[in-house]
Amino acid sequence: MNLFATTCLKTKSPRPRRELSRRVAAALLAVLLTALVTVTEAEAEAEAEAEAEAAKVATPAQASVQQADQKTHQEADRALLSRLKQAAASADSFADSYDAEVWLAAKDNTLSAIIKNPAQRLSLLKLIHAEAIRAGLQPEIVLALIEVESRFDNYAVSRAGAQGIMQVMPFWKKEIGRPQDNLIHTQTNLRYGCTILKYYLDKEQGRLADALARYNGSYGQYWYAERVLDAWANRWR
Repeated sequence: MNLFATTCLKTKSPRPRRELSRRVAAALLAVLLTALVTVTEAEAEAEAEAEAEAAKVATPAQASVQQADQKTHQEADRALLSRLKQAAASADSFADSYDAEVWLAAKDNTLSAIIKNPAQRLSLLKLIHAEAIRAGLQPEIVLALIEVESRFDNYAVSRAGAQGIMQVMPFWKKEIGRPQDNLIHTQTNLRYGCTILKYYLDKEQGRLADALARYNGSYGQYWYAERVLDAWANRWR
C-alpha cells in the first residue's frame, strides 16, 4: 500500500453518503475558490435569468433542496470570510522558539535546492513557520503545499488568476474589504493561504486529504492531495 493510501486510511474514516445539499454546497464552494476575480454583468444577468427559469419549473421538493443548498453555501462562505478578515487584521509579530530554530535548520537544506540565497531561505522559512503555527497548521504540510502550488515563487500567477506563493484567488481581498492587500507580498499571501487551508481542515474535521482537495477546488478527487502528501513524505516531514 502506498503512502497516500495509508494516509487516507488514517485521516479518513467511513461515513454515511453525503446528502445532496452538502454535495452541491461543496461543489459551489470549490467553484468560488477556482473562479476568476471578475464576472461580467452579462454573465451575472444570464445566470440570474437561468436560475429564475429553473425556479419556475422546480417542484416543491426541488425548491426546498435549492433553498437548503443556498443557505448552507452562504453560511460557509460567511464563516470563511470572517476568519480571513480577522487574520488579515491581526498583528504581524511572531516569536521564534528554540524548537523553531531547530526546525529551520532541518528544512534549510531541502529548500536550498530551490532557493540559492541563504538569507532569503531563512527569512522565508521563518515566515512560513510563523504563519502556519499562527493558523494552527503543521508547517511541513504548508511547505509541501507551497512546493506543489508555486515552487516557492512569490510572483507565480496561475491561468485562473491565483497569485503568489500559496496561489490565493484575488477576489478574497474584495470579499473581506481589503482591496489594497498585495498577494505578491509573501507574508500577506501566507496569511490568506494558511487561513483558508485551516478553515477547510476544520470543516472536514481534520481529514487532510479532503481539506487539500477543497483548497485546490477539486473536492471529491484526490490527485492534488496525493501530490502534496507525496511532497511532504519525500522532502518536508
